[in-house]
Amino acid sequence: MSGGARRAQAASTAAHLRSLRFSHPAQVVVAGFSAAVVVGTLLLLLPTARRGEGGASVVEALFTATSAICVTGLVVVDTPTYWSGFGQALILLLSQVGGFGIMALATLLGLLVSRRLGLRDRLNAAAEAKSLGVGLADVRTVLLGVARTCLVFEGVGAVLLALRFWVGYDEHPARAAWLGLFHAVSAFNNAGFALFSDSLMGFATDPWICAVVGTLVIAGSLGFPVLFELRRDWRTPRRWALHTKIVVTMSAVLLGLASLMHLALEWSNPRTLGPLGVPAKALAAVFQGVMPRSGGFNTVDIAGLNEETLLGTDVLMFIGGGSAGTAGGIKVTTFAVLLFVILTEVRGDQSVTAFGRRIPRSVQRQALSVALLAVAVVVGATATLLQLTEFTLDEVLFEVISAASTTGLSTGITDDVGTPGQLLLAALMFLGRLGPITLASALALRSRPKLYDLPEERPIIG
Repeated sequence: MSGGARRAQAASTAAHLRSLRFSHPAQVVVAGFSAAVVVGTLLLLLPTARRGEGGASVVEALFTATSAICVTGLVVVDTPTYWSGFGQALILLLSQVGGFGIMALATLLGLLVSRRLGLRDRLNAAAEAKSLGVGLADVRTVLLGVARTCLVFEGVGAVLLALRFWVGYDEHPARAAWLGLFHAVSAFNNAGFALFSDSLMGFATDPWICAVVGTLVIAGSLGFPVLFELRRDWRTPRRWALHTKIVVTMSAVLLGLASLMHLALEWSNPRTLGPLGVPAKALAAVFQGVMPRSGGFNTVDIAGLNEETLLGTDVLMFIGGGSAGTAGGIKVTTFAVLLFVILTEVRGDQSVTAFGRRIPRSVQRQALSVALLAVAVVVGATATLLQLTEFTLDEVLFEVISAASTTGLSTGITDDVGTPGQLLLAALMFLGRLGPITLASALALRSRPKLYDLPEERPIIG
């Protein structure tokens, strides 16, 4: 072969390889999370990751790794008794990686190693940071700020929890430190993993534990853009961006409604709040009102909740928390935009507005697309799981929404749905973690002006 032919073949090969590269930042996110799930599964398969002899099964390792990376908290085995210290540390690490984001972690590592970022990496990171409301030049600052935010919240939470476990429950200092660190990271990342077989039911009347864990869950679920703005302008709400106003307002409203719902519907339930005193009832109701935001911990028996409470919790889990944070669901901004659209139609206004700002039609369409596709996923998965198991609709719907919203609350059926059911739940966790952000970014990036419009004609609605 001549030198010219070899050069032409090399150029053709290089062009083919370039064509195989990821053409959209969302593909990088999906590939990164997929790789993390694979690595986590392989590590959890190691015999040292499990207590006793032998290693975990492939389904157990895959489900746990997916649940950790997707910061869900659903489990098919008991975390404190099944996994060794090494296995628990892996779960903690995977939860941290999942909560922070594969791309954010990779970009930060690149900054630390090379102290510079290539254009391609900056563009990929910018897609992830777009929801943070910053420009391309601010990506480094934002990513480092996210890392500092995580460390501050998790560090303070770990110290407070460790002190309580040490002083209040006579845990050995080393054990108390581990419990504090694990639950602080799990709470801030909305992962829902606990080192107690009954989650946090043993601390239902402990305001210290409940307050710290609940605060960390709320902080993680608000989203980093909101945390940044609250830190900068917490004294002047009128200067907040529309996103921050919506997230803070809707989060407060949903938290209040959820707490009142638990208090009213479970007040005399002997399986949940019934045996508790009045202050403990209020504490448990508020704590459980926080958890559907994607926290996943529980201080009462979820299987003992009334059907009405389960249905209300379904709705809250489906909504989830704030964008660009560690919470799941369709996000409170999506729900709020749809609510504002309905209010606009009821009032007969021409433009959808909120807090003195007009919401673009493109955002309305994105919110509608995300919500309706999420409904389709939940309905399809629920119907499938009903065919695969003998559980009731209440139990199956709760489990499906919990997985799809990456919440992690369960009525206790996760390890009894069988291998096909567990694989379906794992797929839902993965889709629920990546679906809303990748879909929203894809819709936003595909938006382009049209040079013409088709004739308008109105179908009959209602």
